[in-house]
Amino acid sequence: MFQTTRRRLAIWYTAVTAVLLLVFATGFYFYVRNTLIDRIDDTLNHVVEVIERTLVIEPLTFPNTTEKNKLQVNIQASFPDSTDAVEDDHIDLEWFSPTGQLLWSTLSEPLNIPIHANRTGETVWIINNKLPSDQNYSLRQVTQRVQSGRQVLGYLRVSHPWFEVTKPIRQLILDLILGAGLTLICVAAIGWLLSGLAMKPVRESYQRLKQFTADASHELRNPIATIQTNVQVALAEPDIEPQQHQQLQVIERLTRRLGRLVDDLLFLARQDSGIVQQQWIEVPLDALLMEVIEEQQAIATTQNLSLSLEIVDLPNAEENFTLLGDWDQLARLFTNLVSNAVQYTPSGGEIEVELQLAAKNKRNSPMLNPALQIKVTDTGIGISAEALPHLFDRFYRADPARTHRSAAGSGLGLAIAKAIVENHRGQIRIDSQVDQGTAVTVTLPAHKSEASHP
Repeated sequence: MFQTTRRRLAIWYTAVTAVLLLVFATGFYFYVRNTLIDRIDDTLNHVVEVIERTLVIEPLTFPNTTEKNKLQVNIQASFPDSTDAVEDDHIDLEWFSPTGQLLWSTLSEPLNIPIHANRTGETVWIINNKLPSDQNYSLRQVTQRVQSGRQVLGYLRVSHPWFEVTKPIRQLILDLILGAGLTLICVAAIGWLLSGLAMKPVRESYQRLKQFTADASHELRNPIATIQTNVQVALAEPDIEPQQHQQLQVIERLTRRLGRLVDDLLFLARQDSGIVQQQWIEVPLDALLMEVIEEQQAIATTQNLSLSLEIVDLPNAEENFTLLGDWDQLARLFTNLVSNAVQYTPSGGEIEVELQLAAKNKRNSPMLNPALQIKVTDTGIGISAEALPHLFDRFYRADPARTHRSAAGSGLGLAIAKAIVENHRGQIRIDSQVDQGTAVTVTLPAHKSEASHP
């Protein structure tokens, strides 16, 4: 129980940290990416401003006097010096005519990309079908329309390699993944350590409580047995008065109930502490159930109940109803289940105990060990759907109205039954409907003894 709680705490620590790291890494990634893009765009815009100021603009000289106010850019005078200034920054320049015709470029090959006047920057992919896909690349571009008054002189496009962004971004992603992974490993280890420290006082308190319960239960057994013995001796006196005889019977009955309660508490305390010494032997379950039914038959008969045992034949004659377990614990398990059915079944009802091979394993698969299924069915008063999830809780009583015939129950019988079933690596399930009866199904792993094989 404590290991499960500790594991859950460590997992929660790690999961919360993972979410926080994911949020931080995502925010940091976009911050760095946008910062790099803004830096490149600022560089491109600065180059555009510098080139615009250094352009040599001169009037057109045509014989037609109507064109005397037209201007043009002297390309030879404007760009040679500028190219040397931007080469170190891996920046390429392109100059287009007002009609979009490429007039000058620092690129070895034209890009064949239409002009989009955009001072905010855009990313374009340069795809050449003649080259492998890994040789395609992308550029960050800023395009400025240059004009004098209302006359458009041309378009200046400035390009910067996009790998200036993608390369550091890839490295950033690797660093974030590596850093987040190492951090999660450290947080998981620290979370496991801290959860262990947090659970230590709780575990110590729980251990002290279990030890106290075990010690108290053990110390109570002797005085209870002494009281019961003395009461039985007093009841055997021939000259006892009827009123005293009745009072002593009440004391004897209550002492017997208290003794059963102490035995149940001692069993659960030892079970929780793990000090129970299991007596694992080959148990013939059919023979054990016959003994249980024989012991409960007298009580069922006095209460006008029909108690029967049905053993469904196995499909393979070489198999038997044998399992590895503790005979005393299994006897206690089925005695509790049958006695509960007897206690809560009205007079004239029926109780049936059925032993068979579990339905899911009836095909004799060689890969799976067979399982034995024991089903205790009664026609008793039933259990409400709201109470079913709590039946295995200690000291839980479904309803005061369920003390149909006796109030001797302590609310520990089903808790003990579940503990015994789990000790034997089995499962227990309860299905019930009010006023229609209850069915308790126990599934236990079977054992093929070596003597059953030739």
